[in-house]
Amino acid sequence: MQRIQSFKLGWQLLNSEAKHISISPSSLRKYSHGPGSFGLLFDIDGVLVRGRTPIPGAKQCFRNLVDRKGRYKVPVVFVTNAGNCMRQTKAEQLSHLLEVEVSAEQVMLSHSPLRMFTQFHNMCVLVSGQGPIKEVAENLGFQNIITIDMLRDACPLLDVVDHNRRPKGYVPKDKSLPQIDAVILFGEPIRWETNIQLIIDVLLTNGKPGNALGPLQYPHIPVLACNMDLLWMAEAKNPRFGHGMFLVCLESAYKKITGYDLQYEALIGKPSVVTYNYAELLVRKQAESLGWTGPVETLYAIGDNPMADIYGANLYNRYLQACQRARTRLQAQGAGKEAATSEEPPAMTSKELGGVSGMYGIEERLPESCRSVLVCTGVYSRDQQELPPDPDCTVTEQRVFHGHRDFRFDPSLTQPSFLVQDVREAVELVFQQEGRPLE
Repeated sequence: MQRIQSFKLGWQLLNSEAKHISISPSSLRKYSHGPGSFGLLFDIDGVLVRGRTPIPGAKQCFRNLVDRKGRYKVPVVFVTNAGNCMRQTKAEQLSHLLEVEVSAEQVMLSHSPLRMFTQFHNMCVLVSGQGPIKEVAENLGFQNIITIDMLRDACPLLDVVDHNRRPKGYVPKDKSLPQIDAVILFGEPIRWETNIQLIIDVLLTNGKPGNALGPLQYPHIPVLACNMDLLWMAEAKNPRFGHGMFLVCLESAYKKITGYDLQYEALIGKPSVVTYNYAELLVRKQAESLGWTGPVETLYAIGDNPMADIYGANLYNRYLQACQRARTRLQAQGAGKEAATSEEPPAMTSKELGGVSGMYGIEERLPESCRSVLVCTGVYSRDQQELPPDPDCTVTEQRVFHGHRDFRFDPSLTQPSFLVQDVREAVELVFQQEGRPLE
C-alpha cells in the first residue's frame, strides 16, 4: 500500500510539472480540434534512424508532419528505450537528423518515468550505464548517487577481471562510502564484467560492497531497471545486444551464485505500461498547446521491435480497455445498476504495469485506444520473417520469447494492428485511418 501511495504522489508530481511544460511556439500551432483526434508515438532506432543515419523516407515523413513554418500538425512524442543521454541532447540529435525542430518535451527516454518514483529520490543509489549517468540521475530527482566508477575508486580490489586495471604495488585502504539503498540500471554499460561483479557485490552485502559476505539477505535491496530490449538495430546488418541482454547475464549470475531469482522493484521502458502512461501525458499536454479542447482519442505507436514496441503498445491498449471497464462499473454502481460482464484478459502484473499493481486511471481523460504499427526497417524484417498464415501465430522470432523474464509471453500482444514497410508509409496510413489529409 505504501508503494502504491508513493507512486500516486509521483504521478501527481508529474502532472503538476507537466502543467508548466513550455512547448516551443515554433514547434506547435493551434489547430481546431476536429473528429479523429490522435497522437503519434515514434520509436527512433530502426524506425527513423539506423545509428546516425536517417532511414530513407524519414525526413520527408516529418516534412509532411509540420507546416511551412515547421510547426507540428498533431502531437508527436519520440518514445525510445535509449537512456545514455539527456532529453535535450536526444532532441538536438533528432532535430539535426530529421531537419525539423524537436523539443526536449517531445522526447521520452527509457528512464523518464523514474521521475515518478519519488520514494527512491532521497535514497543512496548505485547507478549503472554509460554516458552522463550521474547528471541523468540528478535530473530525474535522485540526490545521493554513486556510480560504478565511484565504487571502483572507493574499493579498488573489487574489479580484477582486467589484469591491467588491477591495483599495482601498494593497495590503498577502501574509502568510506554510504550504505547503498537501491540499484538503478539505466542501460547497457561498457564493461559488463565490472558492472555485473560490483552490482552483485552490492546485492550480496546488502549495500555494503566493501564488507565480507555474511548470511544472505533475501529479498535483496531494490533494483530498478530501464530498457529491457534484448536486441536493437544500428548500422550493422543484424541486430545488436541491448540492455535486456545485460539483464539476462546479471540475472543468471545472481541465480547461479545464490540459487534465488534476482528481483526487480520496477521494470521501466517499453513494453511497460508506465512508459506509455508517461508518453500519453506528454501527448495530452501537446494537444492542449495545439488548442484541442477534447481528449486525444487514439494513439498510434510506430516501432520496429515486436517484443518492445508492438507488445508495449498492445499491452497499453489492454490497459486502456481495463480503465474503460472500470469506469463503466463505477458509473453503473452510481446509477444503482449492474454492469454487464464480459470475458476479460488476464490481469496485468505489477512488472507489466511498471512496478505498481492495481493502478487503473479511471479518473484520467485517457485515450480510447492505442494502435500498434510495425515497420520493416529495423529489428523486424520481411526478408527474414514472413507473417504467419495462422492468425494465432505472431510476427515474433518463431515463438522464441525475446521479452523480459518477468513479462508473460502472450503471442496476441506481439501482433501489430498494421504492418507497413517504413515510417513514411506508417504515417500515411495513420492519416488515412483518421480521415485527415496529410499535406
